Amino acid sequence: MTNSKSTENTKSTKNQAPTATHSLAHLNVLISGASVAGPALALWLARYGARVTVLEKAPALRRGGFAVDFRGEAHRTVLRRMGIWDEVHRRQTHMGRQTLVEADDTERVDLPAFLMSGDVEIFRGELSAILYERTQDRVEYVFGDSVASLTEDSEGVAVTFDHGSPRRFDLVVGADGLHSHTRRLAFGDESRYLRFLNYYVAGFDAPNHLGLDRTARIYSEPGRTLMLSNYGADPARAGVGLVFGSERLDYDRHDLGQQKKILADRFAGLGWRHAAGALDGLESADDLYFDAIAQIHVDRLSQGRVVLLGDAGYGATMGGIGTGTALVCAYVLAGELAAARGEHRVAFAAYEAEVRDYAKGCQKISGNAGPFLAPPTERKIRSRDRTYRVLSSRLLAGFFKRLTEKAASDITLKDYAPPSRQP
Repeated sequence: MTNSKSTENTKSTKNQAPTATHSLAHLNVLISGASVAGPALALWLARYGARVTVLEKAPALRRGGFAVDFRGEAHRTVLRRMGIWDEVHRRQTHMGRQTLVEADDTERVDLPAFLMSGDVEIFRGELSAILYERTQDRVEYVFGDSVASLTEDSEGVAVTFDHGSPRRFDLVVGADGLHSHTRRLAFGDESRYLRFLNYYVAGFDAPNHLGLDRTARIYSEPGRTLMLSNYGADPARAGVGLVFGSERLDYDRHDLGQQKKILADRFAGLGWRHAAGALDGLESADDLYFDAIAQIHVDRLSQGRVVLLGDAGYGATMGGIGTGTALVCAYVLAGELAAARGEHRVAFAAYEAEVRDYAKGCQKISGNAGPFLAPPTERKIRSRDRTYRVLSSRLLAGFFKRLTEKAASDITLKDYAPPSRQP
């Protein structure tokens, strides 16, 4: 358990600009989830003076994870207003080229860094650490616990926990990811909101037996792709990414052994000459990520005093610019709460009006992530490779960059003015 706070600036174009009288010191807010969306919202709410508790079921801050990128003016603006633009750049991956290869490792297509890494790319764990460092002195963090029940009344929300003593909060924010427990408690079972997109993705660390240095090799066969990469953090380690098409699988999300068997079976006999070496690390991997490629679609983003943020409300497993969307939407949610002086009904309605189309637009581009990364036929693999080859040409580089930024920047950000400023 720890505390944190931070500061920066903002102003409002549609609503009256929040001033020092817009302090949220009277609000006591519980945020479930300490990955990115939760701490980002905590940073803003703390600047407005709110008392914030961030709850995380993991025993400590989660390190590592996939690299995430930011692209477009909206992402850049929010990172700057948060005061973390320079720090994100300092910790960025500096990832270089990524190469599509034949079975014998002959290079087919070279993908320049901008195509995959946006304006700046950083590991999710590094970004989470930055946000934690900026908030830990002004926000209460509780690790190793999760919400057991939520009971709302006219005065607030009574919350019980798996381990901690019951507490009351004015508002509860579900920022706990695609499989949000908070969403299930307040909105109903996940099956009502999760759309499976007929693909799965997995990732784990393995020895860097190819000696990659901030580069990647990508090999595809119909319906399955293996990506081997090194982002420079540890020259001896490589990241193995796996994508495969599949019917919906029945498995235990907490059973690593079962998930490893699924992956070993699905990728047995892969033709790439380096596939066996990459997959050798699967059995001993203790950091395995395995999930369906899916999207979350809810009818509304709030239910009474409970509101959803990030992947919990409009998530996509990959390809939907999810991390940048979460940061933009956290900025809007906190700003609307300040503009409404903490009146949650007004603020939540304004938040939804501001971000719904934006979030849906970002999410929409993820719908083809699975078939693009692991095309179902050899013909479609070749078609994808031709697309990459054309888009990575110098002639079309600027056009493609603008195209990839379109959804990420398709929002007019208000300039909410916080009541205090800090570096």
